[in-house]
Amino acid sequence: MAPQRAWMETSRDGGGAWLVTAGGRWDLEGAGALSGDLDRVRPDARGAAVRIDLGNLDTLDTVGALLIARLAERLKGEGHAVEVAPIRPEHAPLFEAVRTAAVEPPVRHERAHPIIDMLERTGRATVEALREGVDLLSFLGLMTITMGRILVRPRRLRLTSVMFHIEQTGLNALPILGLLSFLIGVVMAFQGADQLRRFGADIYVVNLLGISILRELGILMTAIIVAGRSGSAFTAQIGTMKVNQEVDAISTLGLDPVELLVVPRALALIVTLPLLAFYADLMGLFGGAVMSYFVLDISFGQFLRQLQFAVGPGALAVGLVKAPVFALVIAMVGCYEGLKVSGSAESVGRLTTKSVVESIFLVMVLDALFSVLFSFLGV
Repeated sequence: MAPQRAWMETSRDGGGAWLVTAGGRWDLEGAGALSGDLDRVRPDARGAAVRIDLGNLDTLDTVGALLIARLAERLKGEGHAVEVAPIRPEHAPLFEAVRTAAVEPPVRHERAHPIIDMLERTGRATVEALREGVDLLSFLGLMTITMGRILVRPRRLRLTSVMFHIEQTGLNALPILGLLSFLIGVVMAFQGADQLRRFGADIYVVNLLGISILRELGILMTAIIVAGRSGSAFTAQIGTMKVNQEVDAISTLGLDPVELLVVPRALALIVTLPLLAFYADLMGLFGGAVMSYFVLDISFGQFLRQLQFAVGPGALAVGLVKAPVFALVIAMVGCYEGLKVSGSAESVGRLTTKSVVESIFLVMVLDALFSVLFSFLGV
């Protein structure tokens, strides 16, 4: 005898509870027609007990089990005590699996306290920063080991790659660095003249320019510009190679990606950053001299004599000694973030931005540490 089509009826059992009886073929074809009838099942007494009888089912598939499970959950949500019994043993596992999967997890609508939320985000950011710092130290160790291996065997150094990156990071950066340094000198001279003129100390604008540019502003502006220009380029270049699986190909060929991609960039930046800092110092002082000539009537000869009196070679050395350290940090961060690219264009852009922010942050922190150290040493 062929199974009956899906059917459903409601009644009251002997104990006064509502009884929903289902029978026939509760499958995709039969149960779908009864979905509207299930929506209309509403016991007249609030909180009344409801029993769903599935003992008369001939066939039950996922669609039928889902409709019955939704009925049971809706009635429970309306405040009824719902019991699904009896049910055939061959239908019970499917119905339990569907009912468990159909129940959505409770959604918490409670809003966290703003202070707790701020503390949580601060803690998460702190842990992430510490983890990033440990990874950077590990990468620095890997770079150090690779450079030591190259010192032992100098023939492993790729001079062509180093010279190429010296041109890219040094020679090609001269126009933008010179222009910005010149403008910094102009602004410093103008602002200093505006303040010192009130006390008749116009000539001390030269002292202000010499000390600030040679000790701090020259190297700091150079490092920031190089971090935004060359550090981001390192990340984008290596990240694009990661996306194109070129780094994996290098490893497959038995070559060291750190030796091939990282060390030449780091060495090139270590060579070029002191030279760029010296060039930025000259352009900044030249900008200050031009502004002093037009605003304070200080001739170029007077400017040079006062500069020689105000600062000595030590001021220039204080600025330039920071350059190799800043260069190593910028190259390390740029290459490290490039090697972290996961294989998508979105990852390249995100990590390029991150490398610039991290590089500038570390440069500022190191500059502050250098200032404390030089103050302690009386330099």
